[in-house]
Amino acid sequence: MKILALETSTLTGGIAIADNSLGLIAEVRVNVRIAHAERLMPSVEWLLKASGTGIHEIDAFAVSIGPGSFTGLRIGLSTVKGLSYATDKPVVPVPTLDAFAMSLPFCSYVICPMLDARKNEVYAALYRWEDNVCRKIMPEAAINPRELLHRFDGPVVVMGDGAETYRGLIKDVLKDKAVFAPASRMSPSASTVAEAAFERLGQGITADIATLAPFYVRKSEAEINWKG
Repeated sequence: MKILALETSTLTGGIAIADNSLGLIAEVRVNVRIAHAERLMPSVEWLLKASGTGIHEIDAFAVSIGPGSFTGLRIGLSTVKGLSYATDKPVVPVPTLDAFAMSLPFCSYVICPMLDARKNEVYAALYRWEDNVCRKIMPEAAINPRELLHRFDGPVVVMGDGAETYRGLIKDVLKDKAVFAPASRMSPSASTVAEAAFERLGQGITADIATLAPFYVRKSEAEINWKG
C-alpha cells in the first residue's frame, strides 16, 4: 500500500511517498519563506515524477491536521481533499504533534514537541515511548512556555520551532534536564505523517473529507474578531 503524505503545519513544508512494505520511497522538505500555496502542488507533481509513481498508484493520502500555522493547515487540507476527490482515495488525518513525536523512536525521555503559536504561547503536548508505542501523556494545548516548563520534573527532549524560539528560557528553567533534538528533528516531517497514517489506517481511521477541518487548538484571529 502506498501513501502520499503532506505536512504543512510550519514553514518547513514537506511531501512524502511511503509504502508499508518498502518503507520511504521519496520525500522533499523545503524550509523557505515561500507560501505553501505556491509550491505544494508543483512539489507533489515533481515528487511523483521523480519517484516514478503515478497518482493512481497512491492508495491513500495523509495530511497533518494541526495544530500549527492556520494558513498552512488550510492549504494542506484543501490540497489533500482535491487529490482525494480526483482519485477517489481515502484521506487519513494525522495530528501534527503525534507524528512529530514519533520522529524520535524509542526515546527514553519524555518528548515535548513545541510549535511557536505566537502571543507568547506554544502548541505543545507530551509523549513517552512505552511498549514500542509513542503514547500521549498530555494532550495538545496552546500554553505559555514558562508554565509548560514548570511541569517537568525529569529530563525532557524538546523539539520544534517553539523550542528554538524559547531556547534561552528553556535552558534557564530546565538547566541540564533539557535535551534539544538534533537539527534534523527540529521540524515536523511528511515521512512521519505517513508512518502514523499507516498505523491509523490499520485501525480503520479515515476522514469524511466533506467535514474534515484543521485541528487548531485555539481560535484564529478571524474567529476571535468576528462579531457575527
